[in-house]
Amino acid sequence: MVANSETAADCDVVIVGAGAAGLAAAARLAREGVSARVLEARDRIGGRIFTRRVPGVDVPLELGAELVHGRPAATLAWAAKARSPLVDLGEQRWIVRDGKLEPAADLFERMMQGLSAAQRPRKDLAFAEFIDGAARRHLTPATRELALLLVEGFDAADASRVSTLATLDEWTGSASAEAPTFRLRDGYGALVDALVSALDSRAEVTLETIVREVRWRRGAVEIDAIQQGRRRAVKARAAIVALPLGVLKQSARARGGVAFAPALEAKRKAFAGLESGSVLKVVLEFADAFWEDLDGGRYRDAAFFHAPGAPFPTFWSALPVRAPVLCAWTAGPSARRLSGRGEAAIVRAALASLRAVFGKSVGAARRLQAAFVHDWQADPFARGAYCYVTVGGRRARERLAEPLRGTLFFAGEAAATGGESGTVAGALQSGERAAEQVLAARRHRRRR
Repeated sequence: MVANSETAADCDVVIVGAGAAGLAAAARLAREGVSARVLEARDRIGGRIFTRRVPGVDVPLELGAELVHGRPAATLAWAAKARSPLVDLGEQRWIVRDGKLEPAADLFERMMQGLSAAQRPRKDLAFAEFIDGAARRHLTPATRELALLLVEGFDAADASRVSTLATLDEWTGSASAEAPTFRLRDGYGALVDALVSALDSRAEVTLETIVREVRWRRGAVEIDAIQQGRRRAVKARAAIVALPLGVLKQSARARGGVAFAPALEAKRKAFAGLESGSVLKVVLEFADAFWEDLDGGRYRDAAFFHAPGAPFPTFWSALPVRAPVLCAWTAGPSARRLSGRGEAAIVRAALASLRAVFGKSVGAARRLQAAFVHDWQADPFARGAYCYVTVGGRRARERLAEPLRGTLFFAGEAAATGGESGTVAGALQSGERAAEQVLAARRHRRRR
């Protein structure tokens, strides 16, 4: 049940954040009869899932999470409850080389072979140092360029800061860039709807409630928040903190910032080992799917286009649906440079990047019907997209996931420890894990 009312009763557990992690935690607690109040700062649920449906467009437009990498059990389970099956995006990739589009599949394979041949470092170091050092003789200039594109684009990371060991672990995991790529037929919004449908009267979501301070001691939590301009308090026996890493790390004085009393000193190492990655997406709706007819239909089944060096170096289509929609994607330092410039400038950069892929003659700007943007770095309740591990931080996610004094519990993709970090699947898993930790702590207290 979603409410905007001012009524607030004490509850067993207060959950801060109504993204995938917070909602998954609330659903798990509801099944055990544990009362929970989910506090969400926005006027909508979903967090970094942000699905828009536009009249006349045959596909859901995803301004946040969109793709499913591999077949994560948590996502599959909730997609089934949403009755929204996963559909195959396809794996055909094209990349601009010397001004021309070429098939990219062999290049990806050669890159992975080169990285596998390189000696894995014993001591962690930045990925940029790794490919310029131990991996250099195993990579061609083209595969080295692709490796940088992948770590900054797929991982939303700064190559000069991201952990090599964590990156190599991730790239060989189930959610790697080489894993099969899917999307939910009805968009991630359908999955969010299924999560809400799993709640009952014991779990209530309260929107437009900005948490300002979390005061806590063993067995007791008191939240100070602002709801639609009015101050309110919520008391509970425990709290699940399902806030994005960027919000947790920002100053409590900043808009969207949260103060903790006592402060989260125990999480200092976790915060030091993780960084919030930057992402910008522009969903472009055209009058027609012009790329399907170029060069005699050569790109008709293309899922991805890559233009290394362009402001938006990656585009993907709406396959398997043949819709006149392309998603422009940039991440890492490139996204950070563009963030905050305003929607018009961001869209211009996306169109300029599209010209780098297809050339000026296609007239992409002339064919454009609409563009949709959400700047996640400028969003005070996100402060970035998904996070990455910095040098020396391989245990940071586990440290963040550890409960504090049986009272504060942590969920979200940053605290995902099951190999699905940075994904909706990881967020779902972390929410369910945090709920299980709450239930275990309750059982422990009853036995004392």
